[in-house]
Amino acid sequence: MAATSYTGRFAPSPTGPLHAGSLVAALASWLDAKANDGQWLVRIEDIDTPRCVPGADQVILQQLAACGMQPDEQPVYQSQRSSLYQSALDQLITQSQAYPCGCSRQDIEQAIAVSGQQRERHAELVYPGTCRGGLHGEKARSWRFLSTFYPSNRAVAQQIQVQKAPDSIANNILWTDRLLGQQQQNVSTQVGDFVLKRADGLWAYQLAVVVDDAAQGVTHIVRGADLTENTARQILLQRALGLPQAQYLHTPVVLGSNGDKLSKQNGAQALDLQDPLEALAQAGQHLGITCLASNPADWLQQAVAQWIARLGAL
Repeated sequence: MAATSYTGRFAPSPTGPLHAGSLVAALASWLDAKANDGQWLVRIEDIDTPRCVPGADQVILQQLAACGMQPDEQPVYQSQRSSLYQSALDQLITQSQAYPCGCSRQDIEQAIAVSGQQRERHAELVYPGTCRGGLHGEKARSWRFLSTFYPSNRAVAQQIQVQKAPDSIANNILWTDRLLGQQQQNVSTQVGDFVLKRADGLWAYQLAVVVDDAAQGVTHIVRGADLTENTARQILLQRALGLPQAQYLHTPVVLGSNGDKLSKQNGAQALDLQDPLEALAQAGQHLGITCLASNPADWLQQAVAQWIARLGAL
């Protein structure tokens, strides 16, 4: 194992118990942390309060413990961190990198339809920038990040690797995923100005996760490949807020019977942990790990060795 300063995390939403797909994500993040002699944290992402199920956080922590995965620090809860998110938003407003928006989802869909753009299934609803120049008498509903901006600091501009255009800067974010290799996304054209604070007053995932990762000292993020598309936005926010950029690794997701990501919405069943060893074995197989052990502790020890053999220690 390489000696490195490593802090990783697993960040479930308490919308119900862990299922097979979420256990794979938890296991991958735990294995990578332990393979690099690092810290493994658990953060309960409960900012989307209407979707949270009372008591689900404790169920999740009990499920992880049954599988031998204990966080190295007490879990933190996003619902208790609103002041941190507000400070970040205030900073972006001061830097002219955030603005109020009066558009509803229907407004955005209509604007896109009028423009003649075609939207593919599951593709982003690219915000057309309607409120960039002001609210035009509309009431502010949300706050958005200005995805085309020119940093006043030249070093920051070079770090962001912006592509200059006559009237704006299109942010084409490049990064290297430790499993998927080189990735890129032009946030301006593929996403648009994304939401930081929602119309219902709740904080958006993109801002909260960036603020929390920095506050907790997270250096390495291991999560499902379905979240790869969020990475460029999060890197852009990290740079805009002057925060360290994490390293990323995205693992294959478990699919449901309809071919989409396994989730509660498409019938994912809660983990049956009467036999934690069997649950670990199934999650490990999805990650290319096969161990012969009689208890979870021994299984995890063998799995760490296999993880190192496959990905190497940092």
